[in-house]
Amino acid sequence: MNRRQFLRTAVYGSAILGPIGGTCYAFAESTDLVIARNSIAVPRLPKAFDGLRVAFVTDIHLGPFLTEDYVRSVVRTTLSLSPDLILLGGDYSHRETKFIAPCFDILKSLNAPLGVYGVLGNHDYWHGATETRDGMKRAKIEELTNRGVWLERGSERFRLVGVDDLWTGTVDVKGALGNAKPTDACLLLSHNPDVAETLTDPRVGLVLSGHTHGGQINVPMIGAPWTPSRYGNKYAHGLVEAPVTKVYVSAGIGMSAVPVRANRKPEISLITLRG
Repeated sequence: MNRRQFLRTAVYGSAILGPIGGTCYAFAESTDLVIARNSIAVPRLPKAFDGLRVAFVTDIHLGPFLTEDYVRSVVRTTLSLSPDLILLGGDYSHRETKFIAPCFDILKSLNAPLGVYGVLGNHDYWHGATETRDGMKRAKIEELTNRGVWLERGSERFRLVGVDDLWTGTVDVKGALGNAKPTDACLLLSHNPDVAETLTDPRVGLVLSGHTHGGQINVPMIGAPWTPSRYGNKYAHGLVEAPVTKVYVSAGIGMSAVPVRANRKPEISLITLRG
């Protein structure tokens, strides 16, 4: 093979194998689970909760793109982290109602000293809100839709609240916060991070969200070509400053639209709360 033939073959080979290699990588990365570890300061957090470990799992999307075995591995990994508290951010199933019950049959294995709590996402409404709520009850996952609970350690406490999905439900932050005082620490669980952009209540010190999947495809130097948010890439992934609070946006577990991830691996978020 002379030099010209070699170069022509190399060009043709790259044209063919490049897209194939990229596609194979994107499929492989879609189940390459990582643990995203962060320490986040929460205003007014009582000393008894300083160092509290929260496992945040969101956007599982069990369905045609993600297997039950993979969700089982997510549950096993979450439990291996020994969190004090487990929070679920919604979108448990994908595309069809038939995937809801199997998802919660797996999630019922989750447990933590301070409990397991969750909210609904837009896909849960689209595929079956009633079936999702029934699944949460069977799995002993306490639903926090526009309501809150007090978590207690000794004589100290802080407020854990959740709100309805922004796209398909009715968000009531005030109702969720209930009798929390301005001096209380509050963590808010919302499937959609866009809620934080219009949040005006200073009692909320931290918001945990999913929904955007980190864009699923993250282009270096550019970011995600598309995210389901009114604010572009601002709430794509990671710790974000909203007008009156901080928001941590998880890349989530599953996928929607396309069954691939590129430069944005699925994650379990392990968040250590600090005073």
